[in-house]
Amino acid sequence: MKKRVAILTAAAMSLTLCAGCGSSGQSVPQDGEVQDIRLMVWAPSEDQSKDSGEWLQKCCEAFAQQHPEYNIDFVYGVADEATAAGQVAQDAEASADVFMYANDNLTVLTDAKAAAKFGGIYEQEIMDTNSSTVTDSLREDGFLYGVPFTTNTWYMFYDKSVFSEEDVKNLDTMLEKGVVSFPFTNSWYLPSFYVGNGCTLFEDGTVEEAGVDFTGEKAYEVTDYLIDLFANPNFVVDADGSGMAGLRDGSINAIFTGSWDAGSIKEILGENMGVSALPTYTLNGEEKQMMAYAGSKAIGVNAASKNMVASIQLAVYLGSAEAQKLHYELRNVVPCNEELLQDEAIANDMLVTAQNDTFNRTSILQPFVGRMSNCWTPVENMGKGIRNKTVTHENSKEQTDAMNDAMNSDGI
Repeated sequence: MKKRVAILTAAAMSLTLCAGCGSSGQSVPQDGEVQDIRLMVWAPSEDQSKDSGEWLQKCCEAFAQQHPEYNIDFVYGVADEATAAGQVAQDAEASADVFMYANDNLTVLTDAKAAAKFGGIYEQEIMDTNSSTVTDSLREDGFLYGVPFTTNTWYMFYDKSVFSEEDVKNLDTMLEKGVVSFPFTNSWYLPSFYVGNGCTLFEDGTVEEAGVDFTGEKAYEVTDYLIDLFANPNFVVDADGSGMAGLRDGSINAIFTGSWDAGSIKEILGENMGVSALPTYTLNGEEKQMMAYAGSKAIGVNAASKNMVASIQLAVYLGSAEAQKLHYELRNVVPCNEELLQDEAIANDMLVTAQNDTFNRTSILQPFVGRMSNCWTPVENMGKGIRNKTVTHENSKEQTDAMNDAMNSDGI
């Protein structure tokens, strides 16, 4: 890793600009020169707190040691991956040089021309250490806009004293043996059933004009299945933390969430914690694969940064194997760097296996076209309608068509 950093540093010395980034506003330090720079870096509070090991500060200090050509004044700010992109897009000049964001916010950044493009040696480094599926989640119009540091999806945690590895392959089998909780009214989760039966969003997620296809028999069948699922006495809607609470008191035996809850679940279940990719479900006698939305979280660079070269270099470091390993050790953030995934301790971690198995096998790339914003409320309303029993077998086709029409409407 140190050798690669040295190569990148040396290569940067021969560049006046970061390839693909436009004017950087920063001259590249010459041999022996020490450049005074100020870098503002945003990250979630958990990545900066003493309780979580101060991942960000440790990584920035390590970066500074590896770059003696800079005398860096780091300024840290708190912004999580869900909101940082919006803040940068709204006022790039007043925002951080380097920030973390979820890839479904990519178009927020690119529409505002607020994100720097990664090109040249930096793009090559990112491509060499990550799968094309991960890097594709950060591309638009052929340009790369960030350094991935983890995949972002959800999967299943379960109590191994209740379910076997064979049981958890199928949701309906699980419901015969224990209580399963699912975020039924959360529109990041509920589409997994519809997509599993052939419903599509913008074709492969990138063709905005194709719209959403959550109608016809393939969708009607799923709505009817979900009505029956909700009525199953061994099924519980997970909302406002009820799933975790039920796991803690033993009234629930399986929940669907992501790595962010792994520590709490391990504390509850101990050695009985099981983790797996999504199960199938049985629809009219046939097994259908549940399919989660998946994406990535990335280190982005502000297009308005006055220290573009250093900002790009810092972003590449924060997404490097070295930084990802520390992220994993301190906060259980599952790495995506392919070199790091060969590490035996990481490769044998069931959490890492489940997340990567979900990303690679039981998920679709979450669309980040603009019209995707129309899709969240109608799906949420479908889940709430089934829960409130206003969606029934008698009106399920009508209600499914209404959901589909709303998802394809620009008025949502």
